[in-house]
Amino acid sequence: MSELLTADRIEEIGALGTESPDPAALVAELVGAVDEGRVADPDDTGYALLVAADILEQAGDLADALALATRAIAEQPDDNAYARAVRGGLLLRLGRSDEGMAELTALRPLLETDPEATYLIDELAESGHAELALEWLTEALDAILERTRTQQYASEDAQDEAAAMIYGLVQQRHDLREEQGLPHDEYDNLADRLRAATTHALDALDDGPATLLFWPKTEFDALLLRWPTLIERYPATWDEHRTQLERTFVEASGLGGADLGVVVGTVDGLAAFARDAGSDPTDEETLDEYADSLDESSLTAWPPGRNDTCWCGSGAKYKKCCLPRSRA
Repeated sequence: MSELLTADRIEEIGALGTESPDPAALVAELVGAVDEGRVADPDDTGYALLVAADILEQAGDLADALALATRAIAEQPDDNAYARAVRGGLLLRLGRSDEGMAELTALRPLLETDPEATYLIDELAESGHAELALEWLTEALDAILERTRTQQYASEDAQDEAAAMIYGLVQQRHDLREEQGLPHDEYDNLADRLRAATTHALDALDDGPATLLFWPKTEFDALLLRWPTLIERYPATWDEHRTQLERTFVEASGLGGADLGVVVGTVDGLAAFARDAGSDPTDEETLDEYADSLDESSLTAWPPGRNDTCWCGSGAKYKKCCLPRSRA
């Protein structure tokens, strides 16, 4: 029997995309694994189909990409908002405007409740509907800000989530307006103020550093193999490790993040640092001091742009890698 298709392999294929000498073979690998029931985690079935759809879309095969996005919805009907948004965007790009707009419009309320739903704006903007994307962003901001003025939040977590949503929406709106060459308005001024306020708040943080120690996949695996006691400190898998860092960044920033980054560690580097310092490499203080010792050349800023390469080194776009997967 052929090998199981793991989440790591799906991601690796997504990073290769059309840069591979044979993108069609990658699509066949993904779809074949789904057809034959070889997806290691059944919950990744839709993910595999959407990665295949993305490769086809990049290659210009919009019709087949649409078929796979539609299939992803059918395979996992209870977790399909992102797949439906992808399908809506493909319909728009195929000239089936009424169908595409109906699909995206049905999802539009998510902009007011789901911090990750800004993929709707990406689909609109990439399909030539930037003006409508700005309209939706403005209306979502109006609604959320009105709620903050008129409602009492049940918990600090709910209050923090609302603040994070406002930050994310206003920054995306600001960036999109800037791309359109539009002059600043009140929400653009708010975006500037929030970004500046976040920077000042981070300077005053007492309970966490502005940079976090990140282990690339090969180093992460080697780390736990060399010092098994670190299994108690770190998550069981590399995917959970980067997910944890992404969530920590969001929480530390409070309003979405600014002046944050990861420093990249290596097992050999940690061993040498601990040896020179005469300390235990598995000690929390040693790990923190090792992170502080790394120079700026190993620093990767967070967050990257939504269409930029993800900070985790997967090679995939941030909006299709750690951004959505870490906050599910």
